[in-house]
Amino acid sequence: MSETEIPAKIRLAIYDMDKTVTRRPTYTPFLIHAARTRKPWRLLLLPFVIVTILLYAARIIDRGRLKELNHSLLVGPALSPADASALAESFAAETLATNILPQAQTRVLADKGDGYRMVLATASYEFYARAIARTLGFDDVIGTMTRTDTAGALLARIDAQNCYGTAKLEMVQAWLVRQGLAREDCHIRFYSDHVSDAPCLNWADEAFATNPHPPLVALAAQRGWQVFNWR
Repeated sequence: MSETEIPAKIRLAIYDMDKTVTRRPTYTPFLIHAARTRKPWRLLLLPFVIVTILLYAARIIDRGRLKELNHSLLVGPALSPADASALAESFAAETLATNILPQAQTRVLADKGDGYRMVLATASYEFYARAIARTLGFDDVIGTMTRTDTAGALLARIDAQNCYGTAKLEMVQAWLVRQGLAREDCHIRFYSDHVSDAPCLNWADEAFATNPHPPLVALAAQRGWQVFNWR
């Protein structure tokens, strides 16, 4: 669809983050960065991380529980607001220096220049994704939220849903409601590398399979979605 054919609607460009905007995933590097910079002795717990991955592979735990366990092992059970902010900023600086695809950054700026409201929708934790998104020019972030205690400390527990698969679409739709935006009043682009985002890609007006893995390549061919390879 060309720009001249797009009705006068609110324009939203929604991007997945890991391996869509970044070269590599960010969650495990974030955990290692946290352990290395805060309490290096936690790196000794990496063998237990491998155990949790095996439990996930065996379908004994789900993806959300996997994230909670590894967060507890490498970051700790609680993180003060000040420590969480400092950690997010230091990890964002590391990510921006070494892990951003230049073509993704160019596309983000192009969409922004065309009047799109830029949204990052990621399974990664919202508190560190927001620090990355801000520098890249995104306006809003939808991500996995962490629970907090009465003092505001971030806990190693997911608040509500892990922002992945159908849950990501539900969270994007809930975000629209909170923003006072009706779906029919919006023209939405969605970018992702992974077939788990098929619900969001199907829901969007324009779907872009971006750096797609083979299952998404196949699905994009079936659905006629445009493919971008930014690697």
